[in-house]
Amino acid sequence: MEQLLALEMVRVTEAAAIDSARFMGRGEKDEADAAATEAMRRTMQEIDFDGRIVIGEGERDEAPMLYIGERVGRSSAGRQDVPVIDIAVDPLEGTNLVAHGQAGAITVLAASEAGGLTHAPDTYMEKLCVGPVVAGKVDIRESPTENLGRIAEALGRKVSDITVVILDRPRHEALIAEVRAAGARIKLIGDGDLSAAISCAVSGTGVHAVMGIGGAPEGVITAAALRCLGGEIQARFRYRNPEEHERGARMGHGDEDRVYHTEDLAPGENLVFAATGVTAGDLLSGVRFFGGGARTHSLVMAYQMKQVRFVDTVHMFDRDSPPRVRL
Repeated sequence: MEQLLALEMVRVTEAAAIDSARFMGRGEKDEADAAATEAMRRTMQEIDFDGRIVIGEGERDEAPMLYIGERVGRSSAGRQDVPVIDIAVDPLEGTNLVAHGQAGAITVLAASEAGGLTHAPDTYMEKLCVGPVVAGKVDIRESPTENLGRIAEALGRKVSDITVVILDRPRHEALIAEVRAAGARIKLIGDGDLSAAISCAVSGTGVHAVMGIGGAPEGVITAAALRCLGGEIQARFRYRNPEEHERGARMGHGDEDRVYHTEDLAPGENLVFAATGVTAGDLLSGVRFFGGGARTHSLVMAYQMKQVRFVDTVHMFDRDSPPRVRL
């Protein structure tokens, strides 16, 4: 099942990336997100599987498509000869990045057998993400200073050589101050902590950890990616109001002191993760249009198959006109 999903899911993220990339720099973040969402759903409906959205654009009354609980796939009517899967999507991570023509926007999804992805409420989550070498050596319950020391020791570096990605938000003022006082380098980002978390698990990106509070749904997708890569996420739910806490409690996530590890958030045994660059970033190139087509750069991973693939695809919109692109 993993091999089939890996090949098909990257088609979904590629379609979303191409359609949303047309809005780069136009200041229309909602339109870019809608284009990615529509392209994802349209492409899923062309693939033989019975899928259920467990993390999507919101509840049914909030999102016209890819809402939580929506059935997708050409065989979602209940055929017995197709895989039944759960899907977590972020049709466009970095809507503001696309709207302003900035780097790092991606389209992304994770898929697994039914029950293989945690259903997280749409709230915040405190996260600590590290790569394979550091996995198992940090503890989100400890201070950032302590964890920076552990990261440096595991990597055989000085703390001053460590780069931490943190979302540039007022809620992170104390975190930023402590990381600076500890002597580590900081890369502040406006959006896209999911993409940053993947980068910290890939050698050569120059990112060693992600710290701070971001979206909980993105945390589940991050867990799927880091499990495939051998990295680690540790997380705790951080509710913004009593209503969110009550909803989280109904889903079994009422204890804000509980630490969720990678396997808690993405326990599936047939995990697949796919992401395609929309605007150029540290890990993936953005969509490049040319006469008669476009070129995309994607990352696709399968847990059981122990494969990480970077996929460079040329899409020919007009088959009768040869693509004018240098391969």
